[in-house]
Amino acid sequence: MGTIATSETLATDLGAGSPVADAPRPRGQWARAWDRFRSNRLAFVSLIFCGLLVLLALAAPWVATHHYAETDYNARLTPIGTPGHLLGTDLLGRDVASRLIYGLRTALFVAFGAELTALVLALLIGLVAGYRGGRIEQVLMGFTDVMYAFPSYLFAVVLVTVLGRSLFALILAIGIASWVTQARLVRAQVLALKQRDYVEAARAMGARGPTIAVKYILPNAIGPILVTTSFAIPAAIAAEAGLALLGLGVQPPTPSWGAMITDGMKYLLAAPHMMVFPAVLFALTLLAFTWVGDGLRDAFDASGEQR
Repeated sequence: MGTIATSETLATDLGAGSPVADAPRPRGQWARAWDRFRSNRLAFVSLIFCGLLVLLALAAPWVATHHYAETDYNARLTPIGTPGHLLGTDLLGRDVASRLIYGLRTALFVAFGAELTALVLALLIGLVAGYRGGRIEQVLMGFTDVMYAFPSYLFAVVLVTVLGRSLFALILAIGIASWVTQARLVRAQVLALKQRDYVEAARAMGARGPTIAVKYILPNAIGPILVTTSFAIPAAIAAEAGLALLGLGVQPPTPSWGAMITDGMKYLLAAPHMMVFPAVLFALTLLAFTWVGDGLRDAFDASGEQR
């Protein structure tokens, strides 16, 4: 029985100098997506900026010149450029620059923790509902629709009020309040992929449902999920700041950008640096993560790729 010749066998038979052997191998989906993302200068620079923010948050104890709770009542409301306090101090004499860095750590810790919580819930519900179908899908998606109809921000406020003001409560509240959209996306991706030939082949080879869902379906749905996640991170940062504005953020003296902006508004004329710096850094962070999300969306949208 004859053997069908492939490009690899032809390259072996013809030698390394043959046109077949020298032909470039086709680039994978991730490589093409990375090329498209890297060509988007705004998204690429934003990714670098976000990476620097993460590194700054991790290195906060070594980068910050003061502890966030350290007070100096003899240096209250000092202006920008004061020796030892580059960005000035607040009403209690605490270093604004150090509190900005620790506030960044709070914002990113809550945002990534909440998004991880939401992603786990979305994957569990979306994968099960999309793959199993039937009565299970009806129950899970009915519950999802009920949660979708409930205002997510109000739900987060209720959860924080019940659980108390802590990092864990904020992560849990924002995560539970924001998984619905991702769950519906995961289900839609599973429904589109579970009838593909490679899934049918895995099923014919005896692979079980959980194996098929995790090993064959999920990796091919990761692109849209990653895009949605990148947009959910700035939304979580904004939610944490919004809860702090309502007095439901982390317990003082742990810094939060929302609380810093609220306190700074009271002294806007006397000490504008108390509000300006956290507001500007907050806006830049949201824009950077949003631009990364835009770049990822365009990178995984192959419809505009030149063929």
